[in-house]
Amino acid sequence: MTELPTIADSSSARLKNSISQLIHSIYPDLDNEALTDQVIDAYWDENSQPRRRGRVPSNELWSEKDNYVITYGNSFVDGEHKPLDLLNDFLHRHLRDTVNGVHILPFFPYTSDDGFAVTDYRQVDGLLGSWEDISRIAADFRLMSDLVLNHMSSQGHWFNEYLQGHEPYNKFFFEASPDDDTSAVVRPRAHDLLREVETANGTKHVWCTFSHDQVDFDFSNPEVLLEFLRITRDHINQGVRTIRLDAVAFVWKEIGTSCIHLPQTHQIVRLIRLLADYDRDPVVIITETNVPNTENLSYFGNRNEAHMIYNFSLPPLLLHGLLNGTSAHLNAWQMRMPPAQMGCAYFNFTASHDGVGLRPVEGLLPQEDIDAMIDTVKAHGGRVSMRQGNDGKMHPYEMNVSLFEALKGTVHGLDDHGIQRFLCSQTIAMALEGVPAFYIHSMLATPNDHEGVEKSQHNRAINRHRWDYKTLNEKLDDPQSNQRIVLDELKSRITVRSKQAAFHPNATQFTLQLGNQIFGFWRQSIDRSQSIFALHNMTSETLTIETMALNLIGGDEWFDLLSGEDVNNDDTGEITFAPYQCRWITNRV
Repeated sequence: MTELPTIADSSSARLKNSISQLIHSIYPDLDNEALTDQVIDAYWDENSQPRRRGRVPSNELWSEKDNYVITYGNSFVDGEHKPLDLLNDFLHRHLRDTVNGVHILPFFPYTSDDGFAVTDYRQVDGLLGSWEDISRIAADFRLMSDLVLNHMSSQGHWFNEYLQGHEPYNKFFFEASPDDDTSAVVRPRAHDLLREVETANGTKHVWCTFSHDQVDFDFSNPEVLLEFLRITRDHINQGVRTIRLDAVAFVWKEIGTSCIHLPQTHQIVRLIRLLADYDRDPVVIITETNVPNTENLSYFGNRNEAHMIYNFSLPPLLLHGLLNGTSAHLNAWQMRMPPAQMGCAYFNFTASHDGVGLRPVEGLLPQEDIDAMIDTVKAHGGRVSMRQGNDGKMHPYEMNVSLFEALKGTVHGLDDHGIQRFLCSQTIAMALEGVPAFYIHSMLATPNDHEGVEKSQHNRAINRHRWDYKTLNEKLDDPQSNQRIVLDELKSRITVRSKQAAFHPNATQFTLQLGNQIFGFWRQSIDRSQSIFALHNMTSETLTIETMALNLIGGDEWFDLLSGEDVNNDDTGEITFAPYQCRWITNRV
């Protein structure tokens, strides 16, 4: 048994009491004291000890210097070197002085869903490399890793043990009956929810939220939770410092309910957050909940659940705004968004390995606007994935497309502003309250991978291209290639951003009312010494606004961080914007 620090004060007692309360709320009918001790033993091994006091919520876990690149372990291949070696080379060659965090999507052995059907949580996929390669990257970049805790591969060791009736795995997976009422269950997919399997204990029906190769765990069995706490410790020991709780909204099931966002789910997130706050290393917990905005925000809890949440409404709202040349819905959404509480931050991204989700704009965009956006994405080579709603009908779930390709035109057709329109989308994400993250294929202006879709028969493959590393570097050596142009400009803007105190993830933000063609907001540093007016032309038109509209503080010298231009702050001053031009107007460097 792991011994907590032997201290006379109440530190260890406080930790045990906090764990005990959470355990009681999750498992009220079990031996609370014994299970509390098991949680401590699971998370802290013989080589680790908790802090004497847990970290209090603060803004010190991140700064304006922080950002992430999101990538697969095999986004780069050459048929000769390990993909993780190539990734490490790319990070150091092209991003070392710009990006300080990297999210490597599941790098474990798997059978489907490009890594999210894990067979072994403690091994690195041998086709990618080894733990040594992962730790090498973690030594120079803050590493985010996926804890795929809702489900595992149907070909994994644990599920094979379940089929054979071997303890403890015979109670690891959620079972239901075809006669159960599952009409209220919220689904992200359209396949049958239950999969019939033959086990040593007879015919069973296991729950499969995402696919029949991804079998859901039964967290009402505390052994499942304990095993994932042990896995979390193993990953932290290997250098992981940001833990992404994949599909966490679905982990707790109760027949007759929606089986999403249940109280026990939130309590499990709180327990993991509590343990992370007592970790000697600064571990950050981020929840992945691709759901409507209000539901997503609930995972902040009361500063006691996720440290960071994905800003899932941002990608579809940005795409809609830039395709239609309007900031109207962005403005309305942003004005209603609460500032993240101390100790919490938004994770701002514009594209991901999955696609641009549509559930996060339920209630934020009119259906006719969503339909028009879908039609435009299809016209730009994209695809749409569907889900089955509670009404039994099929509904669009996400748009699968390279963001660079999605923005090569507007609802009115193709034009010559694609690169600037795309850069505008990334610049907005950099400036908003929160920590920015950039999908590798956005940074590299990767086009739609139609060949990958045809080969895999999965829509999501369209934005999961695997670059031949030699070909990519040839393009990055070419000053005229889209890859070189986009990467250079993004790196330049990220470098500028990382030096601005007003872009701290928790710095003040206020939405500006500048009409529907410019998306603007004011950021102010925590110490109030710097202001930045972040202004973004959402249209293909040249626009002009009066400087008086910004209420620039008199007596200060104002200039644009991106262009270097001075801003004339008087009654006659005007600011001109080229199509999709972005300006960060500040009163100090």
